[in-house]
Amino acid sequence: MIRRHARTLMPIAALAIGAGVGTAVFTGNAGAETTDVVRTGAAEDSYSSSSRPTYNFGASDTLVAGRQGGDTMVTYLKFKVANPGTGVKVKGAQVTLNRESRAFPTSISLSKVADTAWTQKGLTGKNKPKVGAVVTTVKPKSGATSVTFDVSSVVKGAGTYTFAVTSTVANSPARFRSAEAAAGQPTLALTVLRPTSTKPTTPATNPTTTTPATPTTPANPSTPATEPVETTPADPGNCTVDAKLVPSCGVLWGAAAGGFSDVPRDQALKTFESKTGRTSTIYHTYHKGDELFPTKSEIAMTNDPANPRVLMLNWKVAYGTKWANVAAGDQDARIDRLSNYLKTNYTKKFFMVLHHEPENDVNPAAGSGMTAKDYAAMFRHTVLRMKANGVNNAVFVIAYMNYEKWNNTTWWGDLYPGDDVVDWVGVDTYNNAQPGGFHYGDFNYMMNRTNDKAKFPGWYTWATTNHPSKPIMVAEWGVYDSSTTVVGKNKADVYATVLPQLAKMPQIKGMVYFETARDQAGRDIRMDDTPEAFAGFKKIAADPRFNVKI
Repeated sequence: MIRRHARTLMPIAALAIGAGVGTAVFTGNAGAETTDVVRTGAAEDSYSSSSRPTYNFGASDTLVAGRQGGDTMVTYLKFKVANPGTGVKVKGAQVTLNRESRAFPTSISLSKVADTAWTQKGLTGKNKPKVGAVVTTVKPKSGATSVTFDVSSVVKGAGTYTFAVTSTVANSPARFRSAEAAAGQPTLALTVLRPTSTKPTTPATNPTTTTPATPTTPANPSTPATEPVETTPADPGNCTVDAKLVPSCGVLWGAAAGGFSDVPRDQALKTFESKTGRTSTIYHTYHKGDELFPTKSEIAMTNDPANPRVLMLNWKVAYGTKWANVAAGDQDARIDRLSNYLKTNYTKKFFMVLHHEPENDVNPAAGSGMTAKDYAAMFRHTVLRMKANGVNNAVFVIAYMNYEKWNNTTWWGDLYPGDDVVDWVGVDTYNNAQPGGFHYGDFNYMMNRTNDKAKFPGWYTWATTNHPSKPIMVAEWGVYDSSTTVVGKNKADVYATVLPQLAKMPQIKGMVYFETARDQAGRDIRMDDTPEAFAGFKKIAADPRFNVKI
């Protein structure tokens, strides 16, 4: 759901596993069993340095393993895996680390670590855990974007697993992205077999036509909706935006292009625009902690008179700390510093998303500092502080994750910080184009899926019922195809449902496509991965309802 920041871990189905964050990707049926890949984020990670034996790197967004001169660095990883369920069989396990910057050394090893008591805040070169037997050694290509270790011999089920990553190659240490990085955090992926009785409910096989008041979750996008397509607003040439960037008619069009790649985001967006034939009015970027933004390149993208754009700046205010600490004022200096930078460097209207997809990071335990109520308090405090500092050009957006497991929790409703500090209600939502696959469906399903209407009616229904005065921002959306062999028609069929069904959701005022060739689950969310998909997407991009002047 495809943080970009660890949205954020990426824009996929997520569930809490132990102290980490897990994601479930459903890959198909095998007789009486369903094959799942369950991904868990690192509960703790850090590294030690022999030349800096008292230094702690627990807050770093980088992990280092290897030798540089006389310094030997060892990366430590801890994963907490909960019981995968009754009758579930663990068939394999893999640890994946994503390259942070430098080329990989020619050999990297992952070893067992018996000590599970260490913490990333306490680990140093002096007290580092003892490295045990080597589990596996890999020989990655120097320019590879990630490295994967098979740990099937160690991870058999629930438990706490700790590993060390090392390299003996001289003067060529590996640098990985840590759990504190904006994207590409370490993951432990378990391949499991579930009895079909434990498989999550999938949408119905027959499509239905819905209205905004009672959207359902049709799951067969191969049959286009029968309603007429609303091809234009009443007068597309005169659609403009108000002080909160809400269009008087039509829908704002946007993109976050080049996700999880080394391509500069402005360059990736220009390529996306060239391919699709439309300027992305909303340019979505991601920032964290003490970063000052918008950057010079982001500002330049809004100063192009031939391609007018508005920024949507995504900020993890609580990076390196907790939501409760932000709400208590501990990060006021951080908020004030950004406020002063904005007043000096950027006076145009812009969208600001505060910690998108918060569900992924909620710890409901009282006192954790990361409860849903802590998030709401953090959001409120940040908005009110920035406004008090004189930042009057920010339009604040809350961006939910739209995953049924979170929506059904008792705490989900506590995330909302209040109508007075929320200008737009947003959602990050993705569909699988694989017929019958997990999260397979059309645009109605993408916006309104539910597996228990008694607990949650569907996101669009919830938003329009509980916040009828708020415009809706689809802050991230995308379509991937989990089929073993990608079929171009699959994505094209999903794209074909967007315009007819968008016409029946009038509260949607902005749509931002998240484009990446490979997200953290390895899924291709490009709009042009096949000619058929590309043709279908260009039909959406060409629609006059997106002709909104800013």
